[in-house]
Amino acid sequence: MQTAPPLAAPPLTFFADLSVLVAKPQEVGQTAQGLRRVIPILGGSASGNGWTARVLPGGADFQLVVNDHLAQLDARYCLETDGGDLIYVKNQALRTGPPELIARLVRGEPVDPALIYFRCCPSFETASPALLWITERMFVGTGARYPDSVVMRFFELG
Repeated sequence: MQTAPPLAAPPLTFFADLSVLVAKPQEVGQTAQGLRRVIPILGGSASGNGWTARVLPGGADFQLVVNDHLAQLDARYCLETDGGDLIYVKNQALRTGPPELIARLVRGEPVDPALIYFRCCPSFETASPALLWITERMFVGTGARYPDSVVMRFFELG
């Protein structure tokens, strides 16, 4: 049997910084899967190498607080670039940490982001020919939740 050479780890290339403004959570309540919450997205901004965009209002983060230390996040919203192109963002994430800190986040209280594991996998859809390449790449990111916003940094997975 021939042994293949070890594969290199894929590099990460900075793609964008986002700051997403959010409204007060709408608590659906305790369901069979966990505590269901919907958090409306009010707006925000994004910037990458040589471009900027605004986060359009109208999206939402559909959260499932699975237990006292884990939340599954599914955010959907649109960006409008400075050139007028629209980008649909679907961002799935995991946020976990000590139960007492997760409880503070759920209550909307500030928590040091260094104490929370918040990782995400954004994907993008666009009709823009100039941006088509982002629909053909994978991205990963890290984030932090603040009382009125979510800040994220996205990287292209090379």
